[in-house]
Amino acid sequence: QLQLVESGGGLVQQGGSLRLSCVVSRMGYYAFSWFRQAPGKEREGVACVSGSHGTTEYVDSVKGRFTISKDKAMNTVYLEMTNVQPEDSGTYYCAAADYYCAFEGHFEAWGQGTLVTVSP
Repeated sequence: QLQLVESGGGLVQQGGSLRLSCVVSRMGYYAFSWFRQAPGKEREGVACVSGSHGTTEYVDSVKGRFTISKDKAMNTVYLEMTNVQPEDSGTYYCAAADYYCAFEGHFEAWGQGTLVTVSP
C-alpha cells in the first residue's frame, strides 16, 4: 500500500521561506501533488509533478514563489516555498496519482498533512 508522510511545516514570517517534504513508500511512475486547505476554505491544488518527465504545474497564486521537485533516490517530494504570504497558511497535503499531473480526480494515496502558518 502506497504511503505518504509530510513534514516541514511550522511558523514562518511573511516573506520567509519553508521547505516541505513528502516521503513516499515507493516513487514508481506516480505523479505527486501538493494541496493546501485553510480553515473554512476548500482544499486547493498548489503544485504537482508528473510521473515520468517531471513536468510541473502550479496554481497561479504560487507561480514564481513555490517549486515542486522530487528526489527518487530519497523517495521524497519537496515543496520549496519562498516569499510566503499569510494567505499561504493552511494544512499542506501530499497526494499521489497515476502518472499525470492532476489537481482533481482519483488519487491513490494522501498524506496526513503538515501545518504551515505564516505570520504577518
